[in-house]
Amino acid sequence: MAKVAFIGLGVMGFPMAGHLKVKGGHDVTVYNRTAAKSAAWVEKFGGKSAPTPAEAARDADFVFTCVGNDDDLRSVTSGKDGVLQTMKSGAILIDNTTASADVARELHAAAREKGIGFIDAPVSGGQAGAENGVLTVMCGAEDAVYERAKPVIDAFARMVGLMGAPGAGQLTKMINQICIAGIVQGLAEGIHFGKRAGLDIEKVVDVISKGAAGSWQMENRHKTMNEGKYDFGFAIDWMRKDLGIVLDEARHNGAKLPLTALVDQFYGDVQAMGGNRWDTSSLLARLEK
Repeated sequence: MAKVAFIGLGVMGFPMAGHLKVKGGHDVTVYNRTAAKSAAWVEKFGGKSAPTPAEAARDADFVFTCVGNDDDLRSVTSGKDGVLQTMKSGAILIDNTTASADVARELHAAAREKGIGFIDAPVSGGQAGAENGVLTVMCGAEDAVYERAKPVIDAFARMVGLMGAPGAGQLTKMINQICIAGIVQGLAEGIHFGKRAGLDIEKVVDVISKGAAGSWQMENRHKTMNEGKYDFGFAIDWMRKDLGIVLDEARHNGAKLPLTALVDQFYGDVQAMGGNRWDTSSLLARLEK
């Protein structure tokens, strides 16, 4: 059993911290900007809550962060009440936020100055993956730091992989989002085409999902897309945040991402329709408006 702090109890962080407590058996202290969320977590899982990130991280062996963006991450780590103010030498900071590779390298340098290990460890699998403890975790870290932390991360993961040096986890998550954007757009167009052609979408998907066209998105989203239901899942606001990070990184490294840029614009169209909090599969709604 390790002493663990978890900072950020959103739709992903809340169940992830719960798995660390219940499945991992760790001594977990949580912090959330909205104190009521921390209280709800303690009521459900036990453990403790703290009034600041710094207090949550005091004496912890492992500190997890899962917040909204680069600025939020800097606030809870390097800010005046951030975890790096109190983390002990030899502890490990594990960031599950989807953020930029630049902030990952920045935090790695800041942690190393204090004798603290750092892993950028963004996740994939959505809310269902977090709740079921089957997330995919993409890590950027030094080998020894990763090996120490992996058994703890395993509490909420089905797959944990070391992708390279600090920053590599975030770069891998960017590729993940590039691929999802293209797949969802293709699925949306396929369903739209099939409906216009008068085909039974359930029968179509039952067949083509067993071949080369099959994907997680097809298996898990085609029914709700066909029914026009989008009030769940990974919100477009968050996807556009992620794709913004991707496109910014591409401008730096020279990668050409025409499809990703186009799908990002399409998500902007759905936002203009009022779909900011709709699931990313709502690209179909844009075609059917």
